[in-house]
Amino acid sequence: MKIFAYKPGHDGHVALLEDARLAFSIEAEKDSGPRYGPITPELMLHGLSLADNVPDVLAVSGWLRSFRPMADPIGAGYFGETEAGIIDRPHRFQGRDVRYFSSSHERSHIVGSYAMSPFPQGQPCYALVWEGVIGSFYRIDEKLGVRRLGTPMSGPGHKYGFLYGLVDPKLPVEARKSRREDAGKLMAIAGYGHDTPETPEERALMERLIAWDAVAAPLRKADFTDTPFFDIGLDSQAFRNLARRFQDAVFERFAAFARREMTEGLPLLVSGGCGLNCDWNSAWIGSGLFADVFVQPCTNDSGSAIGTAADAQYRYTGNAKIAWDAYAGEDFVHDEADLSGFEAVARDDGELAARLKAGAVFAWVQGRYEIGPRALGNRSLIAAPFSAEIHTRLNAIKQREGFRPIAPILLEEELDRYFGHHGPSPHMLFFQTVTTDALKAVTHVDGSARAQTVTQAQNPQIHALLSAFKDATGYGVLCNTSLNFSGKGFINRMSDLVRYARDTGLDGFVVGDVFYRKA
Repeated sequence: MKIFAYKPGHDGHVALLEDARLAFSIEAEKDSGPRYGPITPELMLHGLSLADNVPDVLAVSGWLRSFRPMADPIGAGYFGETEAGIIDRPHRFQGRDVRYFSSSHERSHIVGSYAMSPFPQGQPCYALVWEGVIGSFYRIDEKLGVRRLGTPMSGPGHKYGFLYGLVDPKLPVEARKSRREDAGKLMAIAGYGHDTPETPEERALMERLIAWDAVAAPLRKADFTDTPFFDIGLDSQAFRNLARRFQDAVFERFAAFARREMTEGLPLLVSGGCGLNCDWNSAWIGSGLFADVFVQPCTNDSGSAIGTAADAQYRYTGNAKIAWDAYAGEDFVHDEADLSGFEAVARDDGELAARLKAGAVFAWVQGRYEIGPRALGNRSLIAAPFSAEIHTRLNAIKQREGFRPIAPILLEEELDRYFGHHGPSPHMLFFQTVTTDALKAVTHVDGSARAQTVTQAQNPQIHALLSAFKDATGYGVLCNTSLNFSGKGFINRMSDLVRYARDTGLDGFVVGDVFYRKA
C-alpha cells in the first residue's frame, strides 16, 4: 500500500509510506527554502512525481486555514486525539479510485511518535504532545485507543518562545506573534542563568504566562509592557536568570502532573516542538517515571505528515508501525556550478582529519538529507572541537548569536569517555554533561552539550571520518552544526554549496567521495 501525505501550514512537507516503510519525507524548508516554510504547489507536484505511480491513499494532516481566528479547518482540523474526527472517503485521483484520509494535527503527533517508536505494536504507552498550542498527556492502549489524561498547560511552546521576544528590543512591541526561532534561542540562553533566589517580579511574570489561555487568546508583547522584563535586553543577567527559572518551571508543571497521574511506569512518547528541548528530554529520562522515553528526529511539525500517513496505514491495514531512518530526505543535486578556486580530489579521511586538526572548517554532504531540523551528519558543517575560537568562527559563519552552542558529533563508543549521559543520542535530542575541559568548542557555558552519537551502521561515512580524526588526535569527536544559509533550510545543491563556501570562507567541502579543497 502506498500512502501519500502532506502537512499544510508552517513546517510544510510531503511524505510517502510504501508497504509500511518511509520512502521519503521532503520538507519545504530544505534545499535552501525559508525556515518553517509552508507547503507549496511545486513541492506537492514534486512529491507526487517521486511516488512513481498513483498512491492508494491521499492523506491530509489536519490543520487550521488560519490559526487566528481559529476557523476554516483543513481536513480533520487541528484538535482531537481520538478516531472520532477522522475523515475517510472514496476519492478519484488521476483516473483511479483511491481513498482520501485525514486525521487531526494533534493525532498526527501521537500516532507518528507511536509508529516510529521502537516499542512493539500492542505495547501500551504514555504520550506527551507539547508544542506551540497543545500541552497534553495521553494514554495509548494495546489497541491504539487514545485517551487524554490532562492538559497541564496550554501553549507551552508559544509561552516559552514568547519570553525571549518580550525582553528583546528588536522585536517590535506591536508584533502580532512570536518568532519561531526564539524558543531555540531561549534554550541556549537559559544555560547562562544563575541559580539565584526567586524574585517577586519573576514569580509574577511566570505565573501570568503559565496561566494564560494560549488557545483562546494569543500572547502579544503589547500586553506585557508593564513587566520590568519588557525590553530589558538579551545581555541582562536578570533575563538570563529568568530564562533558566522559566525553563525549569514549565517542565515542573508537566512533571508534577505526571508524578500524580501517570503511575503505571509505561514508556513515554514525546512529540511536538518542545520535544526539541534536549534538557527537558533528558529530564524525562531522569525522572524515573517511565520505562523508557522516545523522541523522534522530526518531533516538531516536520513529522506530522508521517504521523497522518501512519494513522491511515493503521486504519486500512491494522499495522501502526513503520520502518524508517533519519536520512529519508532527498539526494544532493549536482547542478551546474562554478568550481573555480576549488580543487577536486578523491576524499581521503586521513587528510581531512589532519586539516581539521589544524583548524579547518568544512561542509560535509553525504547521501540523502535528514528529516527534522537537526543536521545528523549528512548536511553538516564540521570542525575540530577543541578551541573557543572554532566555536566563535562557526557562529560567525552561520550568522547567529555568539551565545548559541555548537553540538558535538562523536563515535558512540566515545560517549563514556567525555560525557555524563542517559545513553546514546543518535538524533541529537538529549542533554549530556561534559566531563573534560578539552572540548571547548562544543561545551556550553553551563558545562553541557547536546551530542549526536554515531555507529558504523547508522552512518558509515561520518563514522569513518570520526575514526580517522580519533587516529589523528585521540578524540573521536567533531563539531557538527547544520549546513544552511541564515534563515534557510539545509543546502542541497552544488551551486548553493559553492556560493556558501565562498561567501563564508570555508576551507573546503566534501560531497560524497570528493573533497573540494581551496586551491
